[in-house]
Amino acid sequence: MAQSWSFLDICESDFRPLVVIELAKSAKAETIEWFTKRIVDKKAKGGAQLLVKPLLTEKEGENIYLVGASHLRLLLGAETVGLVKECNDNSMRTFTYSSRKTFKGFADDNHDFLTMAECQYIIKHELENLRAKDEKMIPGYPQAKLYPGKSIVRRLLTSGILVQIFPLQDREELKKLCHSWYGRVKVGCQPLDEIRSYFGETIALYFAFLEYFTFALIPMAVIGIPYYVFAWEDFDKYVMFAIFNLLWSTVMLEVWKRICATMTYRWGTLLMKRQFEEPRPGFHGVLGINPITGREEPVYSSIKRQLRIYLVSLPFVCFCLYFSLYVMMIYFDLEEWALDYHEENDSNFSSLMLFVPSIIYAVVIEIMNRIYRYAAEFLTSWENHRLESSYQNHLILKVLVFNFLNCFASLFYIAFVLFDMHLLRQSLATLLITSQILNQLAESLLPYWLQKRYNKRMKKRLCSPKIDKDLSLAEQVNLEKEMGTYCGTFDDYLELFLQFGYVSLFSCVYPLAAVFAVLNNITEIYSDALKMCNVYKRPFAEPTANIGVWQLAFEIMSVISVVTNCILIGMSPQVNALFSDSKMEHILTVALVEHLLLAIKFTITFVIQDKPRDIQIKLAKLEFESLEALKRQICF
Repeated sequence: MAQSWSFLDICESDFRPLVVIELAKSAKAETIEWFTKRIVDKKAKGGAQLLVKPLLTEKEGENIYLVGASHLRLLLGAETVGLVKECNDNSMRTFTYSSRKTFKGFADDNHDFLTMAECQYIIKHELENLRAKDEKMIPGYPQAKLYPGKSIVRRLLTSGILVQIFPLQDREELKKLCHSWYGRVKVGCQPLDEIRSYFGETIALYFAFLEYFTFALIPMAVIGIPYYVFAWEDFDKYVMFAIFNLLWSTVMLEVWKRICATMTYRWGTLLMKRQFEEPRPGFHGVLGINPITGREEPVYSSIKRQLRIYLVSLPFVCFCLYFSLYVMMIYFDLEEWALDYHEENDSNFSSLMLFVPSIIYAVVIEIMNRIYRYAAEFLTSWENHRLESSYQNHLILKVLVFNFLNCFASLFYIAFVLFDMHLLRQSLATLLITSQILNQLAESLLPYWLQKRYNKRMKKRLCSPKIDKDLSLAEQVNLEKEMGTYCGTFDDYLELFLQFGYVSLFSCVYPLAAVFAVLNNITEIYSDALKMCNVYKRPFAEPTANIGVWQLAFEIMSVISVVTNCILIGMSPQVNALFSDSKMEHILTVALVEHLLLAIKFTITFVIQDKPRDIQIKLAKLEFESLEALKRQICF
């Protein structure tokens, strides 16, 4: 690697804009000169050895720069980040520049060997690893302190000198992707490989899971329709449906692991070595030494963090849960009022009024979920977690607990306290349908409409009788830099998680839930695709091997669904009649059945392997070859 960097020579003719850097309008000239010099400097001098070009625009005072890299620089960067590519013998191996000829599709003049998303990921990695050497502060900003090893880009971001960094869109590729993805109505699978090439593995895996989950819901929907139509009140007939729901949810999640492993192996991310995690941009503390890397970085007491979590965050979350339950009781007061009103008037209007409390409550739930999300983000950031993974885990835990209680507490109360199955069906249907409509409006349609309006205003302002190539690039950058920033797949997975709860928790009461979920997810695929391509900036690709902590969240929800469905069936009049003489025998029988079904569930989980046999063999073969290569190195 050291020899490779020494002969790397970047020419201006190799420049291809890949990433946009926007600095604050008030950024000082000496700061900009220092930062751009560090980007261009050779690796031996602590630079990133990339290309930088200022963007010429009609607006005065804007500090926008385009970043690119030569083909050779990107290949060496691919080795640095550990990209895995397919070899000529059809195996997947970590790319190295010295063995580049052994990889399928490689040629010195083939600039498509690395996808644009991979190139932008490499540049992002190199920019984030620009580190201070002897500088004590950012030039021109004495208050912005630096120390050896500190990430320059993260310090510029936290100081407000650097506004944003985002990858540039490829208009031609985006147009092709839009056409094959959502540009025409078709019955078939999404172009997942093309999505992965353009947006990266994290986005592609979300859409793969959304598509898989939608297809997996179809058997539940097909079986649920006759149950809904012909066996409305006979709860003993729902035993088979509940057992099918148990098997479906278990097999569905286990098969997804296998499909996910197959896809990520083909994409190379299943084999990628995990990079050492750097501190989050927002992490702060007193200057100390990292015992692992030996570099200077902020150090923050874990005791202080635990005190913040248990003395502030935990009580706040508990208060929010209490407030959610308080709002739920107001909803039941409204339900009682609507029922009294209907009994007094008994008209078509009063019949419609029966649904009003549930609709209002569904809207309130969505509002509370979104407000709580902002509070949870603030609290988790205030807890000052060092790693991004730790931050995300604490945030997901806070949000999942509140959303679960906020969305499902009323249903549990109706089912197991009020014992009102009719109200349970009505509330579940109203909450499910209303939440789906609101999510579609808030997440896709409204942002798309606002972005279209902004694009029209920008084009009118930028268009002139004579538009040259540079101005069209400036127009593109100006359009994209004002777009919203895609905040990741968190909200998208959360929506599917809650939908999975609505479908599985009370399936024996409202089997039609899967039908509405399928219809929603079909439109969700198109609306989310539209959102990714036209509403938000292009996100940086992030290699990933699975859907992370969401897999565990779905599995826990499936376990809870076994318990709730067993209790609901055990509460039915038909089952109660079988144990009219002994309540204890009734409870013990329901508990025994529930434990038996859970045992079946965990047995299925154990029997179905997470990775297909051929993938296991390929991984074992690569591990064996690595060990043999290590032995040869030790011998010599």
